[in-house]
Amino acid sequence: MAHAPKYQVFISSTFEDLREERDQVIRAVLEMGHIPVGMEMFSAADDEQWKIIARHIEESDYYAVVVAHRLGSLADGGISYTRKEYEYATSKGIPVLGFVIDEKASWPADRVDSGTGTKKALDDFKTLIRGKPVSFWSNSEDLYGRFSVALMKAITANPREGWVRASSVGGGPEVTAEVVRLSAENAALRQQLVDAKVASETEQNEEIDRTMRTLLNSKRNPSYRYTARGEWQRDAEVSLLTVFRSLGPGIIVESTIDDMASVLAMDIRIDKSQRWDIVATNQLKELMADLMTLDLVQPSGRRHAVSDAAEYWSLSSFGQEALKAIRKIALTEQSAAQMDPEEGPDGEKDIESPDTDIEN
Repeated sequence: MAHAPKYQVFISSTFEDLREERDQVIRAVLEMGHIPVGMEMFSAADDEQWKIIARHIEESDYYAVVVAHRLGSLADGGISYTRKEYEYATSKGIPVLGFVIDEKASWPADRVDSGTGTKKALDDFKTLIRGKPVSFWSNSEDLYGRFSVALMKAITANPREGWVRASSVGGGPEVTAEVVRLSAENAALRQQLVDAKVASETEQNEEIDRTMRTLLNSKRNPSYRYTARGEWQRDAEVSLLTVFRSLGPGIIVESTIDDMASVLAMDIRIDKSQRWDIVATNQLKELMADLMTLDLVQPSGRRHAVSDAAEYWSLSSFGQEALKAIRKIALTEQSAAQMDPEEGPDGEKDIESPDTDIEN
């Protein structure tokens, strides 16, 4: 006996302000005999978890987005996670069901974003959703009814593959043989992925080592000053490794040229008893260009207000791995020194190694 397919429906929305509304949508999906999936099942702030979310969106038959008066938390690049999910679903050709709150509907004031930039981003997102067929709702019960009708129409007009019980699918020796073949092929592919990952990590470690040596051997004399109107000093010769180690923690997310100029001045000033102002910003930009040439940094891709004229930089993915390598060495040496100031962790005399002797 053939069974009707069950469809997987990915439900996307902000969370805290739409708990009741999400519950109604999930209820509708379950009552129609289908499978609801949502972002609340995952930790969206984690890149690896986003890959899982993206896979669940790809595996879903339909995608539903519910929007009220909040933009929600932001992903990398400054867009909301809800919009990121929406754009990913549409890019994969998954049928989208849009539900935007009626602007005339009553709504609690504490669940409304009032910031100018946030409100504009939310309005832009709503406009994007309205580019496809959309339903306007006024409360959770209204949303429940409109969603049920919209999903039923979508299934009728655009039936998808869905999910069925394995026992309902006919088969014989040929099917069994195919399953065995695919299982063996899957195992082989998994092993290839493991081998490729090991090779990639080895190659990356070698590239980090080469980059660290280049940084260590590249010397600079950036001008800095102790006070805003003080004389420029050029008495500090530093390596690009020192520059990267100094600025790296501050640009894991992003930092401005002016902020980095102040941080670097603090670290390289000769007279530590004095306050510090900044490194010359034109020279700081040259240093950033050198680090960018080595693929360690990049202009920040996060969005900012139009009125914000600051220049923002952040670490590249390779820069993050390089910074982790540097700090891991420092932490290891610090731990060894605390065990015994003259002995390494194995009880032997600590001998400086050119591979790990990073400039102070």
